[in-house]
Amino acid sequence: MSTIPSPRTVVLRLLDAVAGGRPADAAALYAEDAHVTHPFQPADRPLIGRARLAEHFAAGAAVPRVIEARDVVIHETADPELVIAEFAYHGRALDTGWPFAVGCVFVVRVRDGLIVESRDYADHLAMAHATGHVPDLMARLDA
Repeated sequence: MSTIPSPRTVVLRLLDAVAGGRPADAAALYAEDAHVTHPFQPADRPLIGRARLAEHFAAGAAVPRVIEARDVVIHETADPELVIAEFAYHGRALDTGWPFAVGCVFVVRVRDGLIVESRDYADHLAMAHATGHVPDLMARLDA
């Protein structure tokens, strides 16, 4: 008998996959029709579908960096599908050598062990700066 992982477990697996540079593992945690938004990232449109999320995670994993999620706190809510994750990505960009600490709050809905919706609040400008990608970010804003 298989056990469906709790929303808490799914989010912890996601953070581990992202920090571990395992984009396929991260994407596999999402439903086929998942909907993810980054409200603090004005250059991004919603990421819809597991395939699009796989591309997103692969692009992130391609940025040379060492990263880990620290100070992770998962808040359970009255809605059994919904959790709120507070944490910070800490790391160092290998291209620039710059350290970074980016605070994050993810509001995640998990159904049947898969993420169906997520609103990911993070300081994308700080991450772009640390990894030397501010020009790329600005170009996307102009597009």
